[in-house]
Amino acid sequence: MFLRDLMHLVCAGLLGCALSGAAISADLREIRDRGELRHLGIRYANFVTGSGDGFDVELIQGFAKHIGVTYRFIQTDFYTAIRDLLGQNVVRRGDEVALEGAFPVRGDLIASGFTVLPWREKVLLYSAPTFPSQVLLVARAESPRKPIKGSHDINADIAETKAQIGRSSLLVMERTCLDPANYGLKGKGIDLRAYTKSTNLNEMVPALLNGDAEFTLLDVPDAILDLQKWTGKIKIIGPVSDEQHLAVAFPKSSPELRRAFNEYLGQIRSDGRYDALVQKYYPGIRRYFPSFFSSGG
Repeated sequence: MFLRDLMHLVCAGLLGCALSGAAISADLREIRDRGELRHLGIRYANFVTGSGDGFDVELIQGFAKHIGVTYRFIQTDFYTAIRDLLGQNVVRRGDEVALEGAFPVRGDLIASGFTVLPWREKVLLYSAPTFPSQVLLVARAESPRKPIKGSHDINADIAETKAQIGRSSLLVMERTCLDPANYGLKGKGIDLRAYTKSTNLNEMVPALLNGDAEFTLLDVPDAILDLQKWTGKIKIIGPVSDEQHLAVAFPKSSPELRRAFNEYLGQIRSDGRYDALVQKYYPGIRRYFPSFFSSGG
């Protein structure tokens, strides 16, 4: 009996060590000792193109070089990225956020056009802003709904844009920057249609053009690319959010890694490398967010 109980304790201890080890995130010292920085990225717009490059890919490659380690890209998606970073699932219950479970930690940071959202800030550390954004309402070109005229009052513009939806159908992707809960669109009588065929936000416009809904949501960086790709087939109605920021996400246990990244970001904004990346992947975006680019974020 004693031997059996002892074996149970040993097995339970080994399992506990395995699970706790899986959920340990690394800070700057551990990453330098390891000699490798693991970049969790999601194929999205020109942040991560899926072809081995992208704004955030080059940004983090430069950071890896800055701290003296090699770079490794690890593909994830919007539903599992935080779990892959923290080793735990994020569960939202209203305004409350909890971490549950134990999973392998696959990466050291998330960089993929990752929006700073209040619920995410409860479990993550964010870098200084790396890019500006805003969420927009988009319709097919032949839609009878007309783009709002716009004003100097962003709250009025948002209210006018939301009023255009009425009780029409809106294609959304929950648990991402296009989650309707982020913008007060739930419980308003809107016919919300969650896109569940994949976790790829690049598929929202094709689904809209396929007639899956009358409207969808896009953020500005993606909308700029889609307006070029689908010329004459979609139109922007107006904003459903104020200006947002995208940033690199770190575990709360990695403050020194974030500090080092912010130092690096400041350097490349000063020496022109950041501007070169913006021009390479998002030419023309400065006119949408002149204050962000003129003020250094």
